[in-house]
Amino acid sequence: MNGNVLLKMDNVSKTFPGVKALSGVSFTLRKGEVHALMGENGAGKSTLIKVLTGVHAMDKGEVQLKGRTITARSPQEAQTLGISTVYQEINLCPNLSVAENLYIGRVPKRRGSIDWKRMNEDSERLLKRLNLNLDVKQPLSGFSVAIQQMVAIARAVDMSSGVLILDEPTSSLDNQEVQQLFDVMRKLRDEGMGIVFVTHFLDQVYDITDRITILRNGALVGEYETSKLSKSSLVSNMIGREWREEDEHRKKEKSYSSEVMMSTQALTRVGSVKPVSLSVRKGEVVGLAGLLGSGRSEFANLIFGIDQSDSGILTLGSETFQSMNPKKAIRKGVGFCPEDRKVAGIVGELTIRENIVLALQAKKGIFNYIPLKKQQEIARKFIDLLRIKTPSMEQRIDNLSGGNQQKVILARWLATDPSLLILDEPTRGIDVGSKGEIRKLILDLAKSGLSILIISSELQEMIECADRIVVLRDRMQVGEISGDHMTETNIMKMIAEGGGTHEQYSQTGS
Repeated sequence: MNGNVLLKMDNVSKTFPGVKALSGVSFTLRKGEVHALMGENGAGKSTLIKVLTGVHAMDKGEVQLKGRTITARSPQEAQTLGISTVYQEINLCPNLSVAENLYIGRVPKRRGSIDWKRMNEDSERLLKRLNLNLDVKQPLSGFSVAIQQMVAIARAVDMSSGVLILDEPTSSLDNQEVQQLFDVMRKLRDEGMGIVFVTHFLDQVYDITDRITILRNGALVGEYETSKLSKSSLVSNMIGREWREEDEHRKKEKSYSSEVMMSTQALTRVGSVKPVSLSVRKGEVVGLAGLLGSGRSEFANLIFGIDQSDSGILTLGSETFQSMNPKKAIRKGVGFCPEDRKVAGIVGELTIRENIVLALQAKKGIFNYIPLKKQQEIARKFIDLLRIKTPSMEQRIDNLSGGNQQKVILARWLATDPSLLILDEPTRGIDVGSKGEIRKLILDLAKSGLSILIISSELQEMIECADRIVVLRDRMQVGEISGDHMTETNIMKMIAEGGGTHEQYSQTGS
């Protein structure tokens, strides 16, 4: 691999109101390498890319491209400088031909008109460089997502000065399509291009990359040669927890019964979740562990019907379903607290009272309006029960702290009297005191007989709350740990090694 430096970001910092997104981060990309940029949610990956490509102006630092200091003030200027980016969502025009997409904004002209012959010939040449043989006159919409991704990459390569950024390019591809993309990446690498590869899939990192840079909480953890960094060390560095040799015993009173409230059999969504089979008993807390991109939230979306499964069976109580939707899920006793409470949880313009009764009103139907007095009674009950700090139930919810907003969302679903509650990152972004209150609430709800499926990036949180933990990796169910075997060490081993049951981890967990 050529060791010449192509791109260098030095001591880059970026602050948003109340958030230090990047703190003195440095990153080096060399010619002829595929360089993975890794980190969990909030690590700073996206901000670093956006600073590089001119979406955000950095507060401090320097960027050099081929030894020359540059400052991209917009994505278009970054592209002009030779830094091309292909995002997870393909930003092309499906109604236009392949050739038109390749040359949007830069079509060749002859005598004031588009030179269609030259554009089509140049397009064919450009695609052949990536071993693609397509009819460039056909609409882009007629091709698979993988081919559309290749077209986007071909366009980016043609406009690049040797720097190509691929932001989650494999998220919608199957295994064969991923390998096809990797063949193209290897070809470009061999031609001397530097490729920044942003992904959450560990196996892909070790399959295609030469180096790995890890960010955590807006700071640089380190740069490593892929071949010299074990998967376990990668996971430890991303999460920020050292692998401990000592035991991590836990004590949690068993409170669940043998009655199964929810189960899935090989529930699958192509490109999102590989077959997952699990069950949750009455009063049981089951955790879903895995790195970002492992399929945890996507699986929760299948249960609640936000996304539709392609195959598999969902059972709620004694009823079996091959398809689900949120309205039906609510009627069948499922509550869902989403990962991003600001985007998918709270309705900021509404009051606390209105937010609390929202799901119950949906469950009853539009023609069975809940009287105001009853709404106030429900809101008062849960404000007291969850100790929501507010001067009034008529306060707008967006005026509350993050922890109190989270409690209002919990109240919303508890008001529907659910039998299963799905909690996706229930304590993210809230203060330590509120975290403790919500964890205690989870345990109290389980003791009262509520079944809970919890997703959390904080392993210790799940260990404290869960009776069993199912581990996902790269969209796939890879194992399960229960009882005293539930330790951070064992969970991270399972994530890194990609499989097993708790019996295999008894040496460190017993």
